[in-house]
Amino acid sequence: MRNTGKFWDKIAKKYAKSSIKNVEAYKETMDRTKAHLSKGDSVLEVGCGTGSTALLLADSVIRITASDISANMIDIARNKAKDQHVGNVTFVHSALFDDALKAESFDVVLAFNMLHLLEDTPAAIRRLSELLKPGGLFISKTVCVAEHGTLKLLRLPMYIGEKLGFVPYVKFLRIHALEELITNENFQIIETGEYPPSPPSRFIVAKKI
Repeated sequence: MRNTGKFWDKIAKKYAKSSIKNVEAYKETMDRTKAHLSKGDSVLEVGCGTGSTALLLADSVIRITASDISANMIDIARNKAKDQHVGNVTFVHSALFDDALKAESFDVVLAFNMLHLLEDTPAAIRRLSELLKPGGLFISKTVCVAEHGTLKLLRLPMYIGEKLGFVPYVKFLRIHALEELITNENFQIIETGEYPPSPPSRFIVAKKI
């Protein structure tokens, strides 16, 4: 298993300073996410990075637990929460399978721009299902690189870059394959979208059944 936490620790400060590449797509993602949130929801965000999304959604729910494998990302996120006076978001340095995350503890689980960065995506989705209460929602957005003709040519350069430590592991997913992985783990997909459409970042809302 790759120690991807070290990669994200190295780039945390640079990542925190970077701007959103597609503001319109991000806004659409947040608007659609908020449409499925309730004030009483206990939410988990996995792969929260420096915390911007969790802090943006904080007013929509009762509490958010936001986790990431990078300690440096979490430190930045905690400072953001303090600066913004947000008290209902708890940032935790945790991997997805850590015991700190308890089964059936959350009404909603969020995973934005992370499923394509995991080696064992089926196991990760299974774990996310375990963390949800019955009837809970799994909301994700995933770049499906394999749907984009030009980007498919980057498979070999990306593999080399990963081995040299320049880029993280990236899985070249297709939309239908991603949705099949989700429905195979006791989920019913209730909404989809693409924000942005190219390369397709597939937004999926799925209900645990």
